[in-house]
This record gives sequence, structure tokens and C-alpha cells, in this order.
Amino acid sequence: MNHREAETRVEKLRKEIDRYRYAYHVFDKELISADALDSLKKELFDLENRFPDLITPDSPTQRVAGKPLPAFKKVRHENPMISFNDAFSEEDMRGWLERLENYLGTKISPSFYCELKIDGLAIELIYENGILIQGSTRGDGITGEDITQNVKTIEAIPLKLFPPDEAAEHLKKDGYDPKRFNLESRRLVVRGEVFISRREFDRVNKEQEKKRLKLYANPRNIAAGSLRQLDSRITAARKLDSFQYAIVNDVGQKFHEEEHAILKAFGFKTNPHNKPAKSLKEVFEFRDYWEEHRNSLVYEIDGIVVIVNENAAFQKGGVVGKAPRAAIAYKFSPREATTVVENIKVQVGRTGALTPVAELRPVSVGGITITHATLHNSDEIGRLGLKIGDTVVVSRAGDVIPQITNVLTEFRTGKEKKFSMPTKCPVDGSEVIRDGAICCCGSPLCAARHREALYHFVSRNAFDIRGLGQKILDKFLDEGLISDAADIFRLKEGDIAALPRFGEKSAENIVREVEARKSISLERFLYSLGILHVGEETARTLARNFRSETIENIVRRGKEMTLETLQELPDVGPKVAESIYGWFRNPKNIDFLNRLEKAGVNILREKHASKHAPLAGKTFVLTGTLSRTTREEAKEAIRARGGEISESVSKKTDYVVVGENPGSKLAVAEKLGVPVLDEKSFIEVLGKKQ
Repeated sequence: MNHREAETRVEKLRKEIDRYRYAYHVFDKELISADALDSLKKELFDLENRFPDLITPDSPTQRVAGKPLPAFKKVRHENPMISFNDAFSEEDMRGWLERLENYLGTKISPSFYCELKIDGLAIELIYENGILIQGSTRGDGITGEDITQNVKTIEAIPLKLFPPDEAAEHLKKDGYDPKRFNLESRRLVVRGEVFISRREFDRVNKEQEKKRLKLYANPRNIAAGSLRQLDSRITAARKLDSFQYAIVNDVGQKFHEEEHAILKAFGFKTNPHNKPAKSLKEVFEFRDYWEEHRNSLVYEIDGIVVIVNENAAFQKGGVVGKAPRAAIAYKFSPREATTVVENIKVQVGRTGALTPVAELRPVSVGGITITHATLHNSDEIGRLGLKIGDTVVVSRAGDVIPQITNVLTEFRTGKEKKFSMPTKCPVDGSEVIRDGAICCCGSPLCAARHREALYHFVSRNAFDIRGLGQKILDKFLDEGLISDAADIFRLKEGDIAALPRFGEKSAENIVREVEARKSISLERFLYSLGILHVGEETARTLARNFRSETIENIVRRGKEMTLETLQELPDVGPKVAESIYGWFRNPKNIDFLNRLEKAGVNILREKHASKHAPLAGKTFVLTGTLSRTTREEAKEAIRARGGEISESVSKKTDYVVVGENPGSKLAVAEKLGVPVLDEKSFIEVLGKKQ
């Protein structure tokens, strides 16, 4: 992306993020999910890092969104209630620490404090002489809303703190020296989070449903809406909960973890799962553990907050934009993210149904990288109003296949392209028949042929991709991951892991095996193409005459060969020649070869037998079952000695090797007077001992 393109994208991102965040924070109206909004914010953050001259004071990355509703009294915070920048990967976290250390000019003491990031609403509480006198929302970070009466309804928030002597005893029990802290401070300003449990969320929504009122989208919306009720009795009925996590004023705390101990000592509810970490490795372990076990909690979390434990270093780090340098939100893998639809292709499934599939700019959703999303049918594309080039929201929950849930039309530039379902089948060119919302190929044999071609491509004597059995290929076809064999080499682990009953390990194994099979001999490559009448031996004959080590040269050589030159080859008659000739003049086949080359498939350099090899120039035909060796081993032995294999007997055949239960080839050999070898004589010809 060049500077001009980045400037256009940044402008769009800022405008829409401001609109989404204003609706969310001010009116509790969620236009897109928090995960999708985070994805847009991360894209903007990365673009501004890449092009620093595009950063402006009004950028969403430089401010905290949300303005107080006019129905509440405004409250100005003594110190700004700042928010955190987001990290989504270990690489992001290392980058954050590196930037912080560069700013401070020193290495950070390997001590962090990790907190679960509750999906709720931030609040500030002020106590004077141990009595709660004010509760307020964050608002825009400078000015919030006075919600004191509503805060008082939350039982987790103490109306009166424990006296200093009791707090001192609690600190002693937790291993702290209370003399280090000013527990007699007349004023205490603390901050925390108000949230609602999953169970209470379900209960409230059931009540909404009974009253035929709009359901809440998530627990955070209920918490926010409940705190903004003018009637505190409604707030009390919602059974809100709260954790406190920070002390604003100085009471002698030198480390952030001490603030949690002091809060707990005074009677505040603190999260028991929060803990210090001695290294980024421990931070990663903490985050990964809770991503896996988040459903064991009674409340929603969307990541962890990582804070430099030493308060002096935290203060020295200061603020960049409206976020502290020495703290960051390390988010879980989003269940939703934004990306761009780069193309829409149509694949033919096992039943002949045509399914449109969106090819996406790679994006991480639910911890895996996604490059495809099914669009189901043309009606779904119409419902979404989707165009090629659109910015979209991609969703994935649990084992659900990635879906495009929303099109962000406000990001359109005018270059997007409308998509229409084809009128001809992309596989065999037959008329497309529409049955309700489903489009199908008019040829009943199309889907079966298409499927068999894929089975053949990965078979043992072709690319030999043993991890792709027929059931797996069928699944890939039906879910739109592949439309032909070339797509197999473009599969990503995330595309496979997103399918039901496919884990990350099985996806990793499949992708690894496919990668290992990208290099192939020319004869096996030609055989894999499934050209009509071209078996293994004909493919070997073609390979000797093509003598090419690149797919580009195979295309060139295939187009050059005439029917006459093809029929001059051993074991190639008129019908076989016509089939090969026609295959290399079909534009779809040439496009397929080119896509295989782009996907990284390459031809191995082969060693050819010497002209002076023992069986050079000799042609063999095998028939019947051999007892001392397999037919494949016999063929390899002949080839290793310079001989050739043919599938049919002719006057040009030098030997017919006969095993048990021979077929009609024996009779043809006898009729033409071709020498016949039993297995014992064959071994002698090979030069082996009996």
C-alpha cells in the first residue's frame, strides 16, 4: 500500500470508528461487534505506525470515545481515565515492550502484573473518611457521569471501608507490612469495572423477551444500560457485580500488585485470578491459559491487561495519545474481524450444486488465519449486498465455518465489482439450472467426474497425498475450500481448522503433507492430470518426449505437438493422440497448469538410464499375477535397466512377461510371435539369481 492509498484508508477508518464508538459508548448501540471494531482500530494503529505523518490529534487512536449523556450530572475526573492500546499476538507484545524500553532508555525490570480484562464498564469511586461519596463512569476520559446512586445498589462495592487498623491486619495476613502504606489517608480514589454474569444476562434477556422488548446483544450492554438508569431500582434489579483494580491517589504503593492488596484489605472485591508475571513468557502463558479456560468463568472476558508492575516505571512511561505506554490490553483471538473480499469464485460440489466462495485477504479469526468464507448461494450475496472489493466482517464461533456477517459499505471507494452467478458450469460448461436459491450444473455426470478427477490427482501413482482421502476431499468441495486440484496447494491451516471435526493439529498435518508433495516427477505429474486414455505408461512415454523441468515448458511443448508427432510415440494411437492434442488446447486446462505453477508445484529433475543399459531399447508388456514380486516392482526393475513398459502388445513389443491367470495379451503375443517369458525367465533376463 502506497502513501496515497494509506491516506484514503486511514481517513475512512477514522470516520467510521468514531461513528461506531460514539453509538456504542454514548447510546449503548452496537453497530458492529467489539471484536470487529478492535480489528478496525488495529488496522488504523498499524497504518499510522507505518506512516507516522498521517497521525492527527483527532484520530481514534489518540482519544477515548464516549460523551456523557445529558440526563446525568457531569463529573470531571481528577486524573484522566485513560484506556489501553491493544495487542493481538506475541509479536505485538514484544513490539510494545521494545517501544517502551526505547522510550525509557533502559530495560524494564522483568515484572508485570496481569489482570483479566472484564467485558464491562469502567467506573471511578471516591471515598472520604472511608465513606463512598461519588461514583462515576469514564465518559470521554476527562468528564464522566455521576452514577453514585446506581453504584450504591451494587453489593460488591462497599458503602463504607474497613477502618485502617482492620485493613492493616488484613495486609499482614497477606504477607504485606502495613507500615509501608498510608492507610489513614482521608481520601481514596479507586477504579474498577462493573459487569454482569452470564447467568444474569440470560435471565434479563428472558424478561425482555416476555415483555416483547429488544434483547441485549451482550453482557456489557446490560451493565452499561443498567448503570445509566435514572431509576436506581431498575439498576438494583439487575444484580450487577464489580471488581476494583487500581488506586489513583498515592497511599505509599510502589507496585501495582500492592494496590490490589490494599483494595482487598479495605474491603473491595478484587479478581482472585489476577497475578504478577516475571517475564513475557509468563504473560503469554497466563493469557493462553485464560483464552482456553474463559468459559469456566461466570462472566465474560476478552483478554488480559498487562501492566508494568513497578509504579515508578509506569509513571515515567507517561501517556502516548490517550493510552499509557507501560500498560497494554493483550486481547484474545477475536471471534470477529474485518477484512477485504478480494474475489468470489464458484465451486461445484459433490451433488453438482454451485456455491459462491469469498476469497479473503488473510485475517485471524478465533486464533486461526482465514482466507475463505462460504457465501452459500446467490440469495445470500444479495441479502448482504456484497461486492468484490468490499470491506466485510467475518465471524467464527467455536467450530462454525467462517461466515461473512456484515458488509461495511461505508468503506467503498467506487472500485468494487458486482458479482453474478455464472450461467454456464465452471467445470464442464453445461447450462446452470436454478432450483429455488440453489444453482446446479445441468449435467448429472459433471459433479461425479469433477470429484473423480480430484481423487485421481491425489492418488498413489499421481501426487500421492495420502492425508487427503475421499471423505476429506468431499468436505473441502462442499465447503468451498477447493474448486479444483490447484486449490489444494493454496490451502491454509486456518481454512481447514475452521471446519467441524477438524482440529488445528489435523489441519497442520494436512498442510504439511501437501507442501511435501509439491515436488513431483514429470511422468507422475502428467498422469495426475487425468487426460483421457493417458495411463501411467503413456504418461511415462510423454515424459520422455516432453523432457521438461518446468510447467511453463510443459505448456509450451504440449501446444507444439501435432497429432502426427504424437502418433509417432510408442503406445500412442489415434484416439490417445486426439485426447492429448485436445487437452493441451483447452484454455481451462492451460489455466489450471499455470495455477499449479503459481501454487509452487515443481517438476523434479530425473535421472535417465544410459543408452548402454542392459535393456535399453527393449519394450515389455506384463500380464497376469507375478508370485515373486509385484507388478510395480517388476516395472521399476525394467526401467532401471533402460527398458520400457507398454500396456498393449504389438509387433514392436520385445517381450511379454506372463504370470498366473494371464489376460488376452498372451493370446495376442502368441498370434504376433512375440517372445513370452514366464517369471523364472524374466528374472534371468533381468540378470537376477533364480
